[in-house]
Amino acid sequence: MKLIAIEGNRQHLDGGAMFGNAPKAMWQKWIQPDDHNRIPLATRALLAQLDDGRNVLFEVGVGAFFDPKLKERFGIEPEEDVLLKNLNQNGVEEADIDIVVLSHLHFDHAGGLLPEYGDDPPKLKFPNASYYVGQEHWEYAQNPHPRERASFIPLLHELLQASDRLVLIDKPEHPDLNFGVTFRFSEGHTRGLMLSQLVTDEGPLVFVTDLIPGNSWVHLPLTMGYDRFPELKVDEKLELYESLSDTNARFFYTHDPKIVCASLKKDEEGRYFGEPTDFS
Repeated sequence: MKLIAIEGNRQHLDGGAMFGNAPKAMWQKWIQPDDHNRIPLATRALLAQLDDGRNVLFEVGVGAFFDPKLKERFGIEPEEDVLLKNLNQNGVEEADIDIVVLSHLHFDHAGGLLPEYGDDPPKLKFPNASYYVGQEHWEYAQNPHPRERASFIPLLHELLQASDRLVLIDKPEHPDLNFGVTFRFSEGHTRGLMLSQLVTDEGPLVFVTDLIPGNSWVHLPLTMGYDRFPELKVDEKLELYESLSDTNARFFYTHDPKIVCASLKKDEEGRYFGEPTDFS
């Protein structure tokens, strides 16, 4: 299995919301905000090219489906969709993707399935792929809490339902995905968030999605203002860390603007941190 980081469009979100319980005096040392207090965030996907010839894409980023006003609000750049372009640069065409695994359906993780703004009629990208989503999260996304509703795209749900290629996952393993991937489910950020854990020669690689958006968030107490249950999320992070102790585990980050991957480490005082590592 060959693993490749694929950059999607970038976005800019409020730093205070992203760092939740951390004061600005602290978090601006990690990521510098712009004049609107927004910080740059990647929306990075992971491509797994399997020995049997299948191409599996974990997440699809934010895409470029927003209208110009919303692109400006969320600081989406560039204006055109770059996910397919970056796949092409790695020798993969849109039709070559066989499986898309979505950790959850928030727009900055699943919006890349939609075409660029103005394309009509809208249709899902990757016409030969099946789309895998956690069952609990799928059911929740159809009628989310009002606090979280703006994070979802009803049109995307309609297109996924109508595609006849939507597959719901309710267990740590799925028979279609028999290439060394298992799933962990989390409730602190959104209901049924699905983390993918891959077996590699170097040790486990975990696509940590919004449980740990980037390397700064490995710090155990740190949560986001977007999280549903921050204290539960801290507990889930600790459970993940402890389960991966002494396994040479690495985290793959979707949102870190600079760091793609980091090894899970613990310092002499017992605090966990991420040590950036090469991912190529």
